[in-house]
Amino acid sequence: MTGDLDLAVIPEAKNLLSLVEALNALGYRSRAPVDPKDLANPKMRELWQKEKGMKVFTFFHPEKPFADVDILIDEQIDFKKVWERRVKYKAGDVLVPTASVDDLIAMKSLSARDKDLSDIEALNRVKILNGKGEK
Repeated sequence: MTGDLDLAVIPEAKNLLSLVEALNALGYRSRAPVDPKDLANPKMRELWQKEKGMKVFTFFHPEKPFADVDILIDEQIDFKKVWERRVKYKAGDVLVPTASVDDLIAMKSLSARDKDLSDIEALNRVKILNGKGEK
């Protein structure tokens, strides 16, 4: 699987600005040559989608080349439903809420970048291994 982190968030300005602030505090920067705070502006997101075909907004860390953070900007995914179907994984002493395999596949299908299509193949293999997919 890839080394990036895909995030689906409720696209409210306050929420997105908090996310941008947190990522900046961790040393992350916008991959696109734009002000990442514009992510909180629905008109800018719509413009990026129409003019650039943007489906995700990517943050990168200059010292961590394989630790990108992709924010899904296409609002075709209902975050509340994804949250209801979340799966919790233990990382050390912390429970980390994660999108279900089916929701990950749906989100990656929307992006349809080469790396996402590769991830979908791997996620379908995970479903087979878990006895929930077609062989």
